[in-house]
Amino acid sequence: MNGAFEVGAAALRAEQRALEMHANNIANVNTPSFKRTDPRFAEVLARNADGTDGAAPDTPVAFGGVRVVPGEMLFTQGELRSSGNPLDLAISGRGMIELMGPGGTNLLWRGGRLRVNDDGLLATADGNALRAGVIVPSDTEELAIGADGVVTAKTSSGETVEIGQIGLVTTDNEFGLERLDNGFYQALDGTRLSDARPGEDGAGTLAQGSVEQSNVELTAEMVSMMMVQRAFAADAQIVQAADQLASITNSLKR
Repeated sequence: MNGAFEVGAAALRAEQRALEMHANNIANVNTPSFKRTDPRFAEVLARNADGTDGAAPDTPVAFGGVRVVPGEMLFTQGELRSSGNPLDLAISGRGMIELMGPGGTNLLWRGGRLRVNDDGLLATADGNALRAGVIVPSDTEELAIGADGVVTAKTSSGETVEIGQIGLVTTDNEFGLERLDNGFYQALDGTRLSDARPGEDGAGTLAQGSVEQSNVELTAEMVSMMMVQRAFAADAQIVQAADQLASITNSLKR
């Protein structure tokens, strides 16, 4: 009897976590560069009370069930939408831009709004400078970023000068990236990053004046959420039925 409670409760916990993931995806459907998280269910195998696998005869069993595998982001390409703002930057491809985060941390970024920070460096809207260290002349009137990452500035004197190149990094293990606030990512320990030039090694190219849209498909997320809700309701009924049977059993003992 307790097994029904345990298995039902495990399923409810897993489905609640899945609903939270779908809700977070839907909440960020309009967040630039957002990457959706796909909940995946995994079976929890029954174990003996001593922790060994399997259920030997006459051995107390800790019941199994189902769980949600810790969130894995799907780095599929989002639609690139023209914004008309020359300080918007997007990546068409799987590469990411390295940033110098607070305390020297290495942050990764899929693009967004740029600005020139107090040190004259090209940076994100939050002020995190690009690892490429692109210094923008103070008399710059126009800034151009090529698909290959080459940055040129047109000064007040009418001169056009090349001031740097924005590089990209790639990883073979996208599941080894942690999502941070404000569209930043950080490589987990053991995740190897490889330098790449835009347009080479499959890293993708840069698109100035564009913003990458979220890769969340609202209709698909709503359908998935409804399916999980149905499963949640079914498992709640299992727990309710187990409770009714337990109540009947207790009444028979009196």
